[in-house]
Amino acid sequence: MTDQALAPGSVTSIVPDDGGMPRGRRPRGVGIGRVGWGVAGVAAVVAVWELYKLLGPADGVTVGGDGSAGSGVILLPRTHDRAMPHMWDMVARMFAPTSGGDTPPLIVSVLEAAGTTLGLAALGWVIGVVVGGILGIVMQRWRLVEWGLLPWIVVSQIVPLIAFAPVVNALGNQIDRAGVFPWPQWFSVALIASYLAFFPVAIGMLRGLEAPDALHLDLFHAGAAGWWSTLIHLRLPAAVPHLLPALRLAAASAVVGAVVAEVSIGLRGGIGRMLIQLAGQASSDPAAPWAPTFGTVAIGLVAAAGVALIGATLHRFRRGEEIR
Repeated sequence: MTDQALAPGSVTSIVPDDGGMPRGRRPRGVGIGRVGWGVAGVAAVVAVWELYKLLGPADGVTVGGDGSAGSGVILLPRTHDRAMPHMWDMVARMFAPTSGGDTPPLIVSVLEAAGTTLGLAALGWVIGVVVGGILGIVMQRWRLVEWGLLPWIVVSQIVPLIAFAPVVNALGNQIDRAGVFPWPQWFSVALIASYLAFFPVAIGMLRGLEAPDALHLDLFHAGAAGWWSTLIHLRLPAAVPHLLPALRLAAASAVVGAVVAEVSIGLRGGIGRMLIQLAGQASSDPAAPWAPTFGTVAIGLVAAAGVALIGATLHRFRRGEEIR
């Protein structure tokens, strides 16, 4: 770091001297390599699926059963077409009508449902980021608050989401019926998604705000910088390498929370409800339930890409994060 004096009351952002070498940027070819590895991973999954379907037992392997349906512990899954359709059958089913007749292709219905779920997950992610960020700042500012609040934040994640979702929905219905303020059912889904998203953000923000070393903190104190100026110019930039992984985890958690909430409270129009509906028809249409499953994966990829764009705009603050 270059030596420079700070006038009393003046604040500048601390930028370590890196010898003019750009940091936090990927070498050329790394992006293409990642895409190649991703394609190879998908191809490997397809190959393993088809290989097991070819060589695995049609009725699977079950131990401890009494011969009745559903008894025993399944060690190996069944490989017949109703339980494990071919990959090409899944793809072909996506372009067939959703439920016969003049209904749109299944892929269109999946995209519409995925868009609904993605919007709710995004709203939950934003709420979770705001709440988690505020909690992280408050806990860093007052150590007593961290001691009293952090254990409860950790304990909050122990509550099973499948049990928590109906409680939130019932509470929202009571508030809506009482006329306190409108509480549509989709807001319950977004709130449940935020419940999973806020935790990694709060922890990442707290650890990131505590990342600056004593030298930089002493330099700010010597310049008569207050807590707010230190937060804006030192602690928040230093928190970016810790916060970005937390944002990625929060995005994935928000997607999971939105899908589980849709399943739990029965919200129509989302990918979760479609999963339940098509799973009920799996005995007669085994390839159909895999379409919304692929749609859920696509939602996660879009969410991850959105966070990656945020990370790209903050590349100048990612000096402490190794880019692979």
